[in-house]
Formats: sequence, C-alpha cells, structure tokens
Amino acid sequence: MTPSAGHVVDPATRARMKRVRSKNSEPELAVRRALHSLGYRFRLHDRRLPGSPDIVFPGRRMAVFVHGCFWHRHSGCARATTPASRKGYWLDRFAANVRRDERDRAQLQRLDWSVVVVWECEIRSGTYLDALLARLRPAHVARSEPVEP
Repeated sequence: MTPSAGHVVDPATRARMKRVRSKNSEPELAVRRALHSLGYRFRLHDRRLPGSPDIVFPGRRMAVFVHGCFWHRHSGCARATTPASRKGYWLDRFAANVRRDERDRAQLQRLDWSVVVVWECEIRSGTYLDALLARLRPAHVARSEPVEP
C-alpha cells in the first residue's frame, strides 16, 4: 500500500499492513485443511476465472472465496471496522473492494459457476463448514445422477 503524496504513514501501521496476505492467509489455510481432511480435492487461485477464487472445484463448477471481514466489509460484522484516520481513503478503498467482489461474483455466475463466500468470522467461530459442505454435496449428487431424456 503506497501512501498518498504528502501523507506520512506510521511505521508500525505500515509494517502491520505489509503482513496482510492476499493468498494463503490463515483463514484460507484453515478452510483448505478442513476440506482436504474430509477428502475434497480442489485447485487454488485459478487465474483463468474472474477474481481468481481462493478454492476452485472445477468438476462441480464451484468457486469459493475466503474473505476477511475487514477488507471485504462483512455486513453487520464487528470485524468490519473503519480506521479513524484517513477515513475518506479507507471508505473509497473498501467500496472498490466490494464493487470488485460483486463484479467477480456476477461474472462467475454468468459463466454458470456457483459461488460461495466464507467469511473470516465464520471460520473463527467454526460455523462455516456445515454450510460449505451442504453446498458441495448437492452439486456432487446432482452430477452423479443419470439425466433423463
């Protein structure tokens, strides 16, 4: 993150922000470990798809995004705070993230992909896995049944 011209960024803040990862974050790794331990196999960060989803199930045409509540503005979540300093900068940045997420999700759906968003707070509380597995199972069952003429 580059500071705007003439603005001095606190070195501690700068160091903390540099540690934020866009790929292979702790929440993403937790979801991947859980899915893998249950026997699911998937691809990672497929750049051929809009938004380069974090986890991709090509045979099921399902894309999973693991979103941080702060950066992607999880509605109603206590983690979706806004920094007090440079509020205008942050609001613009967050709005751009949300627009990009919506655009990527819409493009994937137009390509006939189902999209699942797993939020960081759901991972921390452990509530995400049942919902994710419920989305994975019907896709598997539907594709394995014979198609009637």
